[in-house]
Amino acid sequence: MGSRVSGTVAEGPGGRYALWLQGCRLRCPGCCNPHFLDPAAGEEVEVAALVREILAAGGEIEGVTLLGGEPFDQAAGAAALCREVREAGLSVMVFSGHTLEELRAREDAGVAELLAATDLLVDGRYDRSRPERARRWVGSENQRFHFLTGRYAPGVERAAPGELERVVEVRLGAGGRAFVNGWPEGDWT
Repeated sequence: MGSRVSGTVAEGPGGRYALWLQGCRLRCPGCCNPHFLDPAAGEEVEVAALVREILAAGGEIEGVTLLGGEPFDQAAGAAALCREVREAGLSVMVFSGHTLEELRAREDAGVAELLAATDLLVDGRYDRSRPERARRWVGSENQRFHFLTGRYAPGVERAAPGELERVVEVRLGAGGRAFVNGWPEGDWT
């Protein structure tokens, strides 16, 4: 795992627990999370321990969002986590640089299990030449929202009148280190 935030409104519908999984082979030019590309740079966390941590957030969150890196590079473990949190009543949103068609074509049980445990999938490689300006949570216009269950409906990705269109969160950690999440805008390389 690369990083986690136990309460965010910048990474999907409602309050969410966000997990950035370490490792990505896609290497999209201009990636806003280049520090999550190296699969060896993260820490290993047991699924059961992570589930306990997520469920401890209680009523403050409505779901979990997996980002990266690339969540489908760790599909089996991510699927186990997502099954558990969905059984506890939380929603699951997953961001992937792979398209849904690419994922479905893979002959990988973990990929199929993660898709089955996902309510809302955002797919498509980040394309910095096509910045998204109308929909929340995505960085480029080519990225698509797939409503894989009835938990969310098309339109959830658009801000309602009075809601913020873009959210950027900044957290200060030990030693004054800043962690920023939310709208991926700008040149991150």
